[in-house]
Amino acid sequence: MALTHWGFIYTAAGSAADGDVSVVDTGECRTVLVGVEKPEQALAVARRLVGEGVQLIELCGGFGPVWAGRVIEATDGAVPVGTVGYGPEAVDQVHAIFS
Repeated sequence: MALTHWGFIYTAAGSAADGDVSVVDTGECRTVLVGVEKPEQALAVARRLVGEGVQLIELCGGFGPVWAGRVIEATDGAVPVGTVGYGPEAVDQVHAIFS
């Protein structure tokens, strides 16, 4: 099975409570990007994305393993959930952005 529909949830100050949505559709793969202001808003967004048929969800910008687990629980494990990670060489820089 090919990946044809996936979601990317990220944190962005000023995002709408139900998420700011952008879609990239190549005709062969649909990517739904959703910005949320607070990580807890990702739970409802993830449920909505699963309902829309995404095959997997990636989390970025303020999410980590704990939030990935919460998203998995919120979606009853319906799709794989991953987080964007940075290596040790980027820890100080990423910390400065989110502090």
